[in-house]
Amino acid sequence: MSRALHTIPTTALCLALLAGTGAAFAQDSDDDSGLTASGKLLLTGGVTQVEGSAGGGLTPWAVIGGYGTRDQIGANAFYTQVNVDDYNLKSYGALVGFYDRVELSISRQKFDTENVGGALGLGNGFTFTQDTLGVKVKVAGDAVLNQDSWLPQIAVGAQYKRNDQAAVLAFVGARDDSGVDYYVSATKLYLDQSLLLNGTVRLTKANQFGILGFGGDRNDSYRAQFEGSAAYLLTRNLAIGAEYRSKPDNLGIAGEDDAYDVFVAWAPYKNVSLTVAYVDLGNIVIRDDQRGVYASLQVGF
Repeated sequence: MSRALHTIPTTALCLALLAGTGAAFAQDSDDDSGLTASGKLLLTGGVTQVEGSAGGGLTPWAVIGGYGTRDQIGANAFYTQVNVDDYNLKSYGALVGFYDRVELSISRQKFDTENVGGALGLGNGFTFTQDTLGVKVKVAGDAVLNQDSWLPQIAVGAQYKRNDQAAVLAFVGARDDSGVDYYVSATKLYLDQSLLLNGTVRLTKANQFGILGFGGDRNDSYRAQFEGSAAYLLTRNLAIGAEYRSKPDNLGIAGEDDAYDVFVAWAPYKNVSLTVAYVDLGNIVIRDDQRGVYASLQVGF
């Protein structure tokens, strides 16, 4: 709904995965042992997307969040704020990556309708709150190590979302106040070109990422949606890129557009990343052309 959602653009992962030079991917010699040591290559921890999974701002990637290797546990915590023309979104949460194989995440999104809430009779500053629980499992490939193979890293995942405004959602035509998204992501890193590409196919019934519930009078069945990301490393710790996320259009009262963003991601330290993006969320309920700025801070190990 607000640009905030699209805010979650690209990540420190790009920053790392895209590096293209041996130095940029050097391991920390002091952090390569122990169950919770930060043993992954520099900057490959990634950032956190709006619903809490490791990836870009808009879409999950096949990478497992945190800096843990196959013998370690890693974790990230994040806070994101997105301000568009008529709304704002705050998202925060954490994830844990187990042995570079399984990722568990939890996040909360708070969507403030500002003056639009008053125009709709809900009151100025009316807020929707959504909690999201996620799981992701790597099933094939390795985005960093498999440079001599065409096979990308592939992961499957699910996100369970629950909204706190069941009565309002029913009034606008949503069928449910909770739902589950299922997705498959493929991430390919081209070190020589400093380029990272990701594609995700998501099965979902969510309206505006779930902020307006699930299903509606136009459609109440799962539909496949496409999400894509591209990132290019300018320097060892600075990346630029863009993302696209298609969305279903289930509600007669609130036409829904696809989402886009362009971003800059900066990692001043291995364990800290900052992402800033310009996002376009299109129509949100009674307001068209919802565009704005997203900012996200992540810390992890």
